[in-house]
Amino acid sequence: MAGHSAWKNIKHRKAAVDAKRGKIWSKCSRAIIVAARTGGGDPKFNSSLRLAIDDAKAANMPRDTIEKAVKKGAGGDDSETFEAVRYEGYGPGGVAIICECLVANVNKTAPEIRTLFDKNGGNMGVPGSVTFSFLHKGVVLVQAGATTEEKLFDVVLGAGAEDVVGGEEGWQVTCAPADLGKVRDALESAGIPFEGAEVSYIPTSTTEVDDATRARVAKLVALLEEHDDVQKVHVSAEIHDA
Repeated sequence: MAGHSAWKNIKHRKAAVDAKRGKIWSKCSRAIIVAARTGGGDPKFNSSLRLAIDDAKAANMPRDTIEKAVKKGAGGDDSETFEAVRYEGYGPGGVAIICECLVANVNKTAPEIRTLFDKNGGNMGVPGSVTFSFLHKGVVLVQAGATTEEKLFDVVLGAGAEDVVGGEEGWQVTCAPADLGKVRDALESAGIPFEGAEVSYIPTSTTEVDDATRARVAKLVALLEEHDDVQKVHVSAEIHDA
């Protein structure tokens, strides 16, 4: 996977989150509820919950709202049940797209996502039609200047990281999804600040598109991200604001 970076797309998604703070809180609550219901309400022993809480904190979600979501999930409240669903397909220019969703009603969400693809130059595929061209990895972004390359390598590789890719903005550390907690804990213990840590889909190769097509892809991605059930969108091309 060396050379293929999720940095710009992760940063793009975080910027989109910042611009839509109100809507993202409900998505963060949903992720926390599902994680707590699945793995328990203690983030020390539930890495998925810890990541969901970190995402909520990054979106400046109030602490009491986070705590209520944890209690709701851990308490087994069945008034709202969500299913993790992955939709995938191709956007303009043959760009591969994966949408990670938490869905209450699949029969409602699936046609809505398909319509977004169809009306914006894309085509939603069947499960597995796109994921073969991505790697499912834990990703940590470390800004340039946060540490030395030598120290970073020593810390993260000792914690189970698989790869470190450097660039102008800094480093992208990748690991198995199950090792993400250990890598981020090692960075925290070493006093190395990082931009964020998440489980992401990284393309094994990048789809090259011109600026006009890239703008169309960005528009489709923005519309997908606006959907209430969509948690994350991953693409095989670098995108920018439409």
